[in-house]
Amino acid sequence: MVDKAKERQVNDVATLKALADPVRLAIISALMRTEGEPQTVKELAAALGEPQTKLYRHVKQLEAVGLIAVAGTRLVSGIVESRYVAAQGSLRLSREMFSVGSGVRTEAVDAVLAAIDLVRDGFRIQVRDGRIDFSAPEDGSAGPPAFVAHFSVRLDPERMVRLRRELGAIFEELSAEGRSTAPDAVDVTAFALLYGVPVADAGPGRTAGTDSDSDSDVGPAAGVGAG
Repeated sequence: MVDKAKERQVNDVATLKALADPVRLAIISALMRTEGEPQTVKELAAALGEPQTKLYRHVKQLEAVGLIAVAGTRLVSGIVESRYVAAQGSLRLSREMFSVGSGVRTEAVDAVLAAIDLVRDGFRIQVRDGRIDFSAPEDGSAGPPAFVAHFSVRLDPERMVRLRRELGAIFEELSAEGRSTAPDAVDVTAFALLYGVPVADAGPGRTAGTDSDSDSDVGPAAGVGAG
């Protein structure tokens, strides 16, 4: 039986490089969703819609840094087949890695960008397959309501700190609730990216906030965070 950590703090370059790929992130996410039920590469390939042969090297790289682990093996047609589980319930990137003087800052940012790519690719597939309905009313009476917002506004530092705490509290609350076992439960994806740039540092093509009202578009919801 694999000793699974509740949360893993990532602070080394090898693990960051393993995370800096949307396919590998998708593998970890798929294993986390199975609630500890071991999966073979074949089963992961079917769940992700990827060729089985494509996943082998990604699985090995994740295993090498301890993000996933072999929970057992079995013999299938004379071939040893491994079954994998996620080695942790959640991942958190150490905030020190994002500092200007950090030697792994590039790798840390690449891991965040890979997470963005994963959410974008998954969103595209769900829309293509008709699983997301932008027209669903907010009360959920006609299916899961969806929401997306792009928000740019100028705030004082204290208000931004409060916003960061409020957003973090929402994700902490959802994480503490755990997975629903209701027969009509829905899988929710949320991705959050929040950052502020001092007004004095904002150059051409950069947004440190605006004096105009922020704009938001209604559609499907997004969320992933680090920090």
